[in-house]
Amino acid sequence: MNQELSKHTIRSFTDLKAWQEGHTLVLKIYKITQSFPKEEQFGLTNQLRRAAVSLTSNIAEGFGRGSYKEKAQFYSIALGSLTEV
Repeated sequence: MNQELSKHTIRSFTDLKAWQEGHTLVLKIYKITQSFPKEEQFGLTNQLRRAAVSLTSNIAEGFGRGSYKEKAQFYSIALGSLTEV
């Protein structure tokens, strides 16, 4: 039982399901925006990519914070970035 429990221990932000799903989203956004028109390279493409990366970055940042209040702040920003995407 202890061995099974240890498989699910969260040791890094990369162990978080939210970060994993966010990372998958980032990869998809980059792939999809490659086919956007060149005139959108510094507009919509850049905005989508930055918002997607902000999602995973803020999850990672929140994971590293010590207090609940700080964690909640970064996770809230991550949610805002996801909403932007």
